[in-house]
Amino acid sequence: MTWLLGCLLGLGIVLAVSPWLWPRSARTPDPQPRRRLLDRLTHAGLEGVPPVALAAVSVLAGVLAAGVALALAPVVAVAAAAFAAGAAGPVIAVRWRAKRRRRAQASVWPDVVDHLVSAVRSGLALPDAVAQLAHAGPEITRAAFTAYAADHRATGSFAYALDRLKDRLADPVADRILETLRMAREVGGTEVTTVLRELAAYLRVDLATRGELEARQTWIVSAARLGVAAPWIVLLILSTRPEAAQAYNAPGGLALIASGAVVTFIAYRVMLRIGALPTEARWFA
Repeated sequence: MTWLLGCLLGLGIVLAVSPWLWPRSARTPDPQPRRRLLDRLTHAGLEGVPPVALAAVSVLAGVLAAGVALALAPVVAVAAAAFAAGAAGPVIAVRWRAKRRRRAQASVWPDVVDHLVSAVRSGLALPDAVAQLAHAGPEITRAAFTAYAADHRATGSFAYALDRLKDRLADPVADRILETLRMAREVGGTEVTTVLRELAAYLRVDLATRGELEARQTWIVSAARLGVAAPWIVLLILSTRPEAAQAYNAPGGLALIASGAVVTFIAYRVMLRIGALPTEARWFA
């Protein structure tokens, strides 16, 4: 009875301070899961890979990890945990690669805007100013702008080529830049270079701020990941002993491992949520 009263007291304290710990904020509309996954594959450089292929690779990786774990430690719960970790491996790898490439891509958008401003001020038309980024822009974006130039030559439609370019880049900053050019193309205006220069200045300040925050929290996130992985490494080592494997295969051992897996998952998700910086939504997707 004492532990129940303690739990109720703790729950009451959490509910009492929740308005200050988790204030209500306006939530941005979350894109559809398929759109979000396709954008992540595009950021990872896997634009032509369908989501079904990623799911198949995840299942195969999970089966392989479970087989290896079962061969090393004959514990059913450990094999199940290994299957879950192996199945999540390809997804985590794609997410990591997408995050890395998106960070590298974000660092070059101010240079892209500067190239566009120079091209427009030199007298180039907007379609030609975008096309010249295929050879004058940063290396990481040249493939997308090369495909844009081919689309524009084939169709002669600036709007269609921009839409295809937005799908290839799948980036909110690129959406804003391209929509600014579309508006300037359709309705005209003499302030497009001023708007682009102000956007480039804002992007540089945002990059500097994010870089400082990420540098400060990297070691904290790495330590938290090590803390999450360490108990499972110890469990795998202990499971290689016959008496420990027999104990973990018992109902009590299975319940212990299952509860540990739930706690590990919740702690890892909370760690990611606390350490994540807000990302801009694609309003013009």
